[in-house]
Amino acid sequence: MTVTATESGTPENGTPGIGAPAPEEPRDAAAPFAPARLAERARALADHPEEWVHRVRLDPQGRWYERVHQDADHEIWLISWLPGQCTGFHDHGGSAGAFAVALGTLEEHRVRSHREVGAGQVRSFGPDYVHDVRNTSDAPAVSVHVYSPPLSTMRRYDLDAGGELVRLAAESADDW
Repeated sequence: MTVTATESGTPENGTPGIGAPAPEEPRDAAAPFAPARLAERARALADHPEEWVHRVRLDPQGRWYERVHQDADHEIWLISWLPGQCTGFHDHGGSAGAFAVALGTLEEHRVRSHREVGAGQVRSFGPDYVHDVRNTSDAPAVSVHVYSPPLSTMRRYDLDAGGELVRLAAESADDW
C-alpha cells in the first residue's frame, strides 16, 4: 500500500476532486459523516475516473489499495481487485463507510446473504457493519471507499461450523 498526499481543491469542471473538501452540511462538529453522505462522496469520485485512474495498479499478489485523501472527518481509498481477490470478513472499527464500484463487478457477502455490486452502484453502512467484499468475476474491478471517521482499527472474522462470526484479530491503522 502507498499512502500519498493529495492536492486540494475542485477541478475546473466543478467536479469534486480527490483532495477536495466534501460538500458542507449541517452537523455536529464531532459527529462523523452519515452513510448517505459517504455514499454521495464515493459515487462522485467513482463517476470521474479521470481524477484517479492514473493511480490504480493491479497486483496479482493481493488487492492494491491507496489512501488518496484523509482529513479529520473522513478518508478515501482506491482499491483494485483482480479476479479471486477478496477482503475476508471484517468490520471498520466503528467507522461508517461506503464503497462505489467504478469499474467491473464485486460481490458483497454478509453472514447469510450476498449481493452483486456493479459499476455505478454504491453500498453504504453504519458502524460495526461486517462484510466480505470479493471479485468473483473474470475481469479486474476498481472501487472507491470512503470512511468516517477515518479508520483507526478493523477487526477480522471467520465463520464457525454453524455459520456464525468468530472474531480472529484486530488491526490498527499502523498495520496497513
